[in-house]
Amino acid sequence: MKIPVNEISQSPKEIKFLEQVEDLNGIYAASQFREFQFPNSLEVSLSYYRSGKEIFFQGSFGGKLNACCSRCLGNYSFNLSKAFDFVLTPEPLRFDRKADALRSDELGLSYYSTEEIDLAPLIKEQVLLALPTRPLCVDDCRGLCGGCGVNLNLEKCVCGVLPGDQRMELFRTLKIGR
Repeated sequence: MKIPVNEISQSPKEIKFLEQVEDLNGIYAASQFREFQFPNSLEVSLSYYRSGKEIFFQGSFGGKLNACCSRCLGNYSFNLSKAFDFVLTPEPLRFDRKADALRSDELGLSYYSTEEIDLAPLIKEQVLLALPTRPLCVDDCRGLCGGCGVNLNLEKCVCGVLPGDQRMELFRTLKIGR
């Protein structure tokens, strides 16, 4: 979705739309880690307004994603919903900057430099930021056995208890709380 900058007023406007995010699948398909599969679109609710030259956005998105559990490698679905807000400010002129160095007060800013704002990359960035760093099918997922590779959520391990490191045996005999 694109919003013309000159149509953004000081009074907040609210919109709801579907944002196409299926091209995020290409990012994960090119990677060796294919943890997430995105739907065609996510529902977005957005409120925006202007204060001077800065443009403020507040909103949320939601949808159902598929993921691969980082412990048991099983596929599962989950609902991803997240509230977000960001501010866009006009991009500073090139001659005002020295060697394109960012100052510390500029690190959290996003810029616009055209007559319309394309929300698609901004929404996709928020989706990527909302993803879990270690996707889990359930919070207490037991994962895979390190010896035989069986999914410990579904069946019992057949390889038995793996012997521990013999150098640590002394610590196993210590009594705590004497």
